[in-house]
Order: sequence, then structure tokens, then C-alpha cells
Amino acid sequence: MKFSIQSLYTWYGNLLRNPKYRWWVVLGTLVYLVSPFDFLPDVFPIIGQVDDVFLLTLLVSEVSGLVIEGWKARKGDVGTETEAANTTETSTTTASTIDVDAVSVK
Repeated sequence: MKFSIQSLYTWYGNLLRNPKYRWWVVLGTLVYLVSPFDFLPDVFPIIGQVDDVFLLTLLVSEVSGLVIEGWKARKGDVGTETEAANTTETSTTTASTIDVDAVSVK
């Protein structure tokens, strides 16, 4: 089995996108960040913070992506409702205009 940063990123992102595990992943990540036990202990300067910075960056990027997607989806739903209302108004107005024209022609 080959390990790569991209596969870790993909796995973490997919796990975070699953609503069943999302809050557990966020909570676990935050606990890991404040925990004294790390893959690379914080005792070593710079190297000790690499795993924390990587995990924090991953968490922030994925959560912000989820928030943006949710915001766009919500904005899209509101836009769809507005379009439906506008279409109904246009249809009613057009029908009225046709009736008026038909009456004036007779």
C-alpha cells in the first residue's frame, strides 16, 4: 500500500463530507490539535508543528468548502423560487395582454 499526501487529503475530505461523521471528524481534529500526543511531538522545533499545521489547514479548507457549498445551494434555492414567481407573473401578464388584444380585434 502506497501512502501519499493526496490520498490522505482525499480520505479526510470524503470523511468530512459525510454528514454522519462530520462532527466527529471536526471534534477529533480539534482534540488532536490540543493533545500533547502527536505523530510528530511538538518538542522538536518546526518539525513538531508540521503535522498540526497540516491538519489545521486541511480542516479549515474542507470546512470552508462545505460552508461555501451550503451557501451556494441555499442561494440557488432562493433563486429558483424567485424565478418561479417571476415566470408565473409573466405568464399571467402575457395571458392578460393576449385577451385584451383579442377583444380589441373583434
